[in-house]
Order: sequence, then C-alpha cells, then structure tokens
Amino acid sequence: MDERTGAGLPSVIEAAWGVRERPGKGRQRGLSLDRIVEAAVNVAESEGLAAVSMSRVAAELGASTMALYRYVVAKEELLVLMSDAAYRTPPSAVVPGEPWRTALSRWAWDLHAILRQHTWVLRIPVTGPPVTPNQVIWLEHGLRCLQDTGLPEREKLSVMMLLTGFVRNEASVIADVTEAFVAADADQQEAMSFYGQLLGKLADPNRFPAVTAALQAGAIDHEDAPDDEFTFGLERILDGIEVLVRQRAEARRG
Repeated sequence: MDERTGAGLPSVIEAAWGVRERPGKGRQRGLSLDRIVEAAVNVAESEGLAAVSMSRVAAELGASTMALYRYVVAKEELLVLMSDAAYRTPPSAVVPGEPWRTALSRWAWDLHAILRQHTWVLRIPVTGPPVTPNQVIWLEHGLRCLQDTGLPEREKLSVMMLLTGFVRNEASVIADVTEAFVAADADQQEAMSFYGQLLGKLADPNRFPAVTAALQAGAIDHEDAPDDEFTFGLERILDGIEVLVRQRAEARRG
C-alpha cells in the first residue's frame, strides 16, 4: 500500500509522524488515531495478530467500522502503526565513553526483549528499512553505539541491518517453536530428546557421519538455557564486527 498525499508522502508515513491533517467532518467524539492503534495492539496482545481487523478494533472501541476509516486508510496502514507502537519503549541510552561492543550488545538485548514481549510484531512482514518514528529512534541509538568505531557510515548501517536481522530471526524461530510446542502440549526438552532418538534410528552413520558425531556427543538433545543460542549468535556477530573495526583502523594507519 502506497497511497500518497498532496505532500508526496505515503499516507501511513504522515500518520506515523503526526503530520497528516486530522479528520474534520464526521469525526467521532473520543476517537483518535492513538486510541485506534492502542486498541489494535491490545487485540494483538491478547488474541494474536490474526484477530486484528477493522471491525474487531471498532468493536473494542465501541465505534463503527466506518468511523475508523476516517483516521486509518486501510488495515495495512494500521499494521504499520501497530508495529511502530511496539517499539515505543526506546533502547537504553549509550553511556559516554562506553566500549562500542558493550553498548551494541545491550541494544541487541533490548530489541530481543521487545520482540519476545510482542511476538505478534514478527507476523507483520518487513517491507523496507525503518521509516516510522519509534523504529528510527531505535536505529539512531544503534548507530550511536558505533560512533567511535571509525567505520564508514555506510558500514554502520550494514552492521545495524545485520544485527537487526539476526535478532528478529532468532525471535521468530523461538516464537514458532514455542507456538508449536504449546499447540502440541509438549515439553520442549522432551521433544528435543525424542528428536535425537529419532535421528539416531534414521541417520546411517556412513551417510551422515557429522550428524552421528553430534548425536554421539549429546549435542542435539543437550539442555540449553533459554537464551544460550541467542547469546552464542550475538557474540559471534560482535566478534565479526570487531574484526571489521580493527581492519578499518589498520587501513587508516597504513
């Protein structure tokens, strides 16, 4: 959806930044764009994103569906505004003099917490770079973490894209797996143990020697702490960024 206004901006961007003209004629008392978005978020939090519809949100507000369309062009626009609302809590501020790795790690953990808390956000497709206010605030904080690295601005943006993608992907996998276990009324550790036993029966050691080695080492059904995989992945990404920072510093000195 890319309905543009006379200012040349998509209507959803004008709505998100508060620069769209407020409805006049037909405006319903007590109704506002903020209240509509808040109601939609409440529905998503309690019932899941699939339950969000213009009529369902209208019922939540005690308003008519048509009344909502005076504030929101379409459901797709509402989803964009809901997604931005999920990032309303900003990341922790960068501490002056703090090492970039410490600051960026904390930023990633803050994002991790947001996505774990509001898993419905993960069901809204990413259609482009951050452009709504709260998401731009998150980008701003992330770039500030890198301000003393000496990386070119283009590479700072690439770092943020890499890190954001990792955090979102990890949160998506965990949300999907958790949802599957809840639906099956299964214990996660028992399920992984069963998976290991199943592979042990099916995987021929001659055909799958690497998988067999992992099975024999107990790596597949090893009981991890909830955030072990996230910690491992984050630290490896930060290791790679650290190598890049060092390489760029050496190139400047050379």
